[in-house]
Amino acid sequence: MALKLKLKQFERKDFENIFVVKNDPKSPISEAFRTLRTNIKFSSLDKPIKTLLITSPIPEAGKSLVSINLALTMAQDNYKVILVDSDLRKPTIHKIFQQDNKTGLTNILVEDKKIKEVMRRVTDLDPNLYFIPCGPIPPNPSELLGSNKMKELLKELQEQADFIIFDSPPVIAVTDALVLATQVDGVVLVLNFGEVPREAAKQTKVLLEKIKANILGVVLNKIDMEKEGQYYPYYYYYYYGDEKKKRKK
Repeated sequence: MALKLKLKQFERKDFENIFVVKNDPKSPISEAFRTLRTNIKFSSLDKPIKTLLITSPIPEAGKSLVSINLALTMAQDNYKVILVDSDLRKPTIHKIFQQDNKTGLTNILVEDKKIKEVMRRVTDLDPNLYFIPCGPIPPNPSELLGSNKMKELLKELQEQADFIIFDSPPVIAVTDALVLATQVDGVVLVLNFGEVPREAAKQTKVLLEKIKANILGVVLNKIDMEKEGQYYPYYYYYYYGDEKKKRKK
């Protein structure tokens, strides 16, 4: 039932509930994340997906939850994964990991700090999982994410890991996610059932298609199945190419 809570409602002591694939690996939710991992890995055979952006149309969709559990699921499959908090306006992941945000992505982009100076290893979750916090909040997030320095950083990150996952702001709220979407191999949208307006979802798709972003699929969460008499209260839908998969949550 922890997934029913929005991220902003979690107290520090409750953050442990977010690491579902670590704490409850046999649950349907964990299996769904493994399915998502597999679909992403095989979504493009010609050009393997290495850099991935997780975003949504509106705030509070559960992007950070999906980003963290997807990164952890990939790390559990013996891939080196770097999770980057690219929400340069309202960063969340450092709070979930209970770490400081003194240095991070913005220090690399502005102060020319090296990746190794700001990257942390999340050994208590998985030795293959690494994390780069947002760092100090800048006055010009979109400009930083679209800079040549960011493009150089992407190349460096790909040399150091098998997968790089970016947790980003919502598409409609600011332009940051659209700027990053043009630079990564693929984009996954997170939609919260019953909360995201239909028009917002359509607009997000149109905006991403305009910049020729590679939309890999959609994660639909927060579906309350108790009204339908089901045992598990949530499930996710994943859609990749012509194949739709449904996993109970």
